[in-house]
Amino acid sequence: MAKLYFHYSTMNAGKSTLLLQASYNYRERGMETYLLTYAFDNRAGEAIIGSRIGISAPADTFSPGEDLFAKIARRLDRGPVSCIFLDEAQFLEKDQVWQLARAVDDLRVPVMCYGLRVDFQGNLFPGSAALLALSDEMREARTICHCGKKATMVVRQDDQGRVLTEGDQVQIGGNETYVSLCRKHWREAVGDS
Repeated sequence: MAKLYFHYSTMNAGKSTLLLQASYNYRERGMETYLLTYAFDNRAGEAIIGSRIGISAPADTFSPGEDLFAKIARRLDRGPVSCIFLDEAQFLEKDQVWQLARAVDDLRVPVMCYGLRVDFQGNLFPGSAALLALSDEMREARTICHCGKKATMVVRQDDQGRVLTEGDQVQIGGNETYVSLCRKHWREAVGDS
């Protein structure tokens, strides 16, 4: 039975690595996968899903306003796909999450989304909020805070290492500017005593 999955975590938890490994497992068994990533994220190259540990795979891209149901239907017209994998799911729009849900329900293809849950200010990304509402299954990819507790938050730092509390929600790249923390240490870092 096809389902909509949301695999979420903080920065640097290995979400792209997990996606690439899962896709590889399908392909190793002779099953075709369809990979999608956010068009404006070209850190690993244009239309590439890449991991910090050095593995990567070519992918199709999605952009704001694009109809993902139609895109998936066109891909399925070219041949069967056992699973769709979507990286950087936090950048999805609410309507696009509904389109993915329709693809699961009407086209009967599993869709596995991987992305961040919250931004550096502790707010849900719109795509993540919609996925939390609509997903059939959610799985957390875990990473740890410097104290050893599970990291659920992330701070953004400037080039001097100072924690930023304002700015655009979306900043492509800049992994070195983010630090994953537990909620207690995030609150301390942003001055929420």
